[in-house]
Amino acid sequence: MNTARGWGATLLASWQRPQPDALARVLQPLSWAYRAVVTLNRALFDSGLRARARAPRPMVVVGNLVVGGAGKTPTVIALVAVLREMGYTPGVVSRGYGRSDAQTRVVNASSDPEQVGDEPLLIHLRTRAPVAVAAQRIDAARSLCEAHPEVSLLIADDGLQHHALARDAQVIVFDERGAGNGLLLPAGPLREPMPDVVPERTLVVYNADRPSTMWPGHMAQRSIGAPVELSRWWLGERANDPSADAWSALRGRRVIACAGTAMPQRFFGMLESIGLTIAPIALPDHARFDPLPWLAGASDVVVTEKDAVKIKPERVGTVRVWVAPLDFRLDAQIGAALARWLPPPPP
Repeated sequence: MNTARGWGATLLASWQRPQPDALARVLQPLSWAYRAVVTLNRALFDSGLRARARAPRPMVVVGNLVVGGAGKTPTVIALVAVLREMGYTPGVVSRGYGRSDAQTRVVNASSDPEQVGDEPLLIHLRTRAPVAVAAQRIDAARSLCEAHPEVSLLIADDGLQHHALARDAQVIVFDERGAGNGLLLPAGPLREPMPDVVPERTLVVYNADRPSTMWPGHMAQRSIGAPVELSRWWLGERANDPSADAWSALRGRRVIACAGTAMPQRFFGMLESIGLTIAPIALPDHARFDPLPWLAGASDVVVTEKDAVKIKPERVGTVRVWVAPLDFRLDAQIGAALARWLPPPPP
């Protein structure tokens, strides 16, 4: 296991160098083969030799060009709010990465994350928007619109490389890693070739302090919200006064910080930036939290919302588990930019 982790860390470090290093050059022939496959797949749809399926409602696809978490789920959550302000009734469709169930399901507050996926459940709990998951996103779209005819627009979570799905607009999310060394998998982090210019009908969102590629885009403001005890979070409660220093009670003591996300260090860094002294536990992305990863006798544990959906309050005993929401705000121009490509909302 340590060898595998060491190799993974070496590969990630190679991907993030501004120029390809020796390891990337060794792996580059595999990248050429990968590029040929993804380019052919895209060309089949672009040429019409393979048909794209159109959903029952206008579709906005959210995704990223690099592997790992760049902030797609927070972007989807923020985008739901933007589209509501524009007059739409949005719904969300997803493949539900990591779920153990292959059925098409409409998500509700009591859904099992093993069956629907942790991120689709989180999106539903945070936004209360209708959400559906399926192996094929078009099936999720059809089931969602049948169950919720009031939905007037759909958002596809992590659907950028799913070229079988027609879209009216797409949002590509980058974090501070940008495009890394600019190479495709496995020599670099790119899932598909990055064009020199922003594709048509595409908005770029930077989940970072500054743009991390040459593409023009919109900046997102991310912050960590006030903590909420796990039992209250499951009831849909949020901090009564988000502006208050709700973290003060946890400062001065050693707190366990646990994250099963693609970029756990980002979460740990945000906690340390607000003055917490943490004992970090980094878990694989989409970790099941079965069993709970902290030792018996722990007093205070802080987790992400993505992880909280897999922890029922009755499982934690006397441990105080705090849920730290990630607040994500898109700039005011996002709505107007999307409106260029979308039909007007229904009256």
